[in-house]
Amino acid sequence: MPAENTAGEKLAGENTVGENMARAVQWLRESERTVCLTGAGISTESGIPDFRSGGGMWDRFDPRDFDIRRWTASAEIRRRYWAATRESYPRVLAAEPSEGHNALARLSRAGKLSLLITQNTDGLHQKAGHEPKEIVEIHGTSHLCVCVGCGDRFPRREVQDRVQRGEDIPACGGCGSFLKPDAVFFGEPIVRERLSRAAEGAGSAQVFLVADSSMAVRPAGALPEKALLAGARLIIVNDSPTRLDGSAHALLRGRTGEILPALAGAVLV
Repeated sequence: MPAENTAGEKLAGENTVGENMARAVQWLRESERTVCLTGAGISTESGIPDFRSGGGMWDRFDPRDFDIRRWTASAEIRRRYWAATRESYPRVLAAEPSEGHNALARLSRAGKLSLLITQNTDGLHQKAGHEPKEIVEIHGTSHLCVCVGCGDRFPRREVQDRVQRGEDIPACGGCGSFLKPDAVFFGEPIVRERLSRAAEGAGSAQVFLVADSSMAVRPAGALPEKALLAGARLIIVNDSPTRLDGSAHALLRGRTGEILPALAGAVLV
């Protein structure tokens, strides 16, 4: 669905880089409800590889092992997963927010970002100073674990300490069933409250900002289209093409760690 040529304006693809930036700055200044969707790219700048890049999860696991039915059915898959986290989870804990995370937190603190929806589970938006109540972690969080039996939740650090000490498959202290990260696996439904809040945010946005998301994974990837149908302006910041580039009102090609700070600085001047 191409972006509407509102009031005779040129579409994003017909603008220069400077024109796209100027339009994005103007709209973010004027907007009373801006919603942002972030994807894996904003965290790769913090040293956290995405699933597909070198050093990512798919280097160590068959993606099918993250189908919730397969994962819960195989003790060996769970054992290999927890063994890998002895190295990978400390890396997540040690990661620092990127300049992109920091810029979005600045916009939020200034009242220019109403809601942030993230596909990431690393908690770096909160670490940057973004208020947790203004974030929807649509795919859950890596910093909590949930019991597949009784549903009890546990801080990941406590569970990970047990794994670091040699526990192969951490179990629930209450019912004895095994634990899994709160992060959503393939075939696992997204928590209804998270999905509803994200959809409501997209549907009421005046400006919808996408930062380093390919928008290939649904339902999160469908939120920009929901915003467009409701009349929002769509701004895309990404260093590679996306499927919705032709629908964007402003398209800013490049690293979020460079573009978002420039954007925030111009909006908050």
